[in-house]
Amino acid sequence: MNATSASPADAPATPAATRGPRILVWDVPVRVFHWLMVLSFAGAWITAESERWRLLHVTLGYTMAGLVAFRLVWGLIGTKHARFSDFVRGPRAVARYLGALLRGQPQHHVGHNPAGALAIVAMLALAVVLTFSGWATYHEVFGEALEDLHEGAANAMMAIVLVHVAGVAIASWMHRENLVGAMFTGYKHGDPREGIRRAWTSVGALMLAAVLGFWALQWQSAPAIGADRPALTGDAGHGAKASHHDEDDDD
Repeated sequence: MNATSASPADAPATPAATRGPRILVWDVPVRVFHWLMVLSFAGAWITAESERWRLLHVTLGYTMAGLVAFRLVWGLIGTKHARFSDFVRGPRAVARYLGALLRGQPQHHVGHNPAGALAIVAMLALAVVLTFSGWATYHEVFGEALEDLHEGAANAMMAIVLVHVAGVAIASWMHRENLVGAMFTGYKHGDPREGIRRAWTSVGALMLAAVLGFWALQWQSAPAIGADRPALTGDAGHGAKASHHDEDDDD
């Protein structure tokens, strides 16, 4: 989650402490969204092959869907660096940023840099495909037609996540700036005019409360769901594959 700033695009990286005072860049909703997405995707990935943890896998998938829906709205009405208009750039901007990075002269951005922004947009798009195909597979809306799409989207998203994590590590080192820490605290060094005035803590708290409330409801309904739906035979797969098999060879 990093947006372009008014910092000179061609300026080489300098120590963060010399770029000005600490300013608030990431509001609380962006930070809550980011870490809940990390937790949800990681948990869904780990439980994808387990029939025992199928409800948890599905719950985390629904959580991702809700988080993405919120992020799309917040990307239009949120604070400066949360808005898509602030960080979504074309392929030329991405190429310039990567080229400068390879030359050892990375461009500094207060918010998302163009490469990070591209990864974020890709992950949001894949999350939509992933949650829809998972829902369709779980409810057998299209039979088993979307199982392969669901697994492919999960693998593609994991690949982008790994590239994104590597990019954050490289950018943190080259910019001499802790980008991971900034996503916890919301603060980075920069021009005070680039900072946001309000953290919108209340919206972030409502997000967290909504997610925890949803998880609590799912937990309470777990026994009923386990009793109503027969166990799967074979591999559950990445789609939380809840297909009902007519053959009961194991009985």
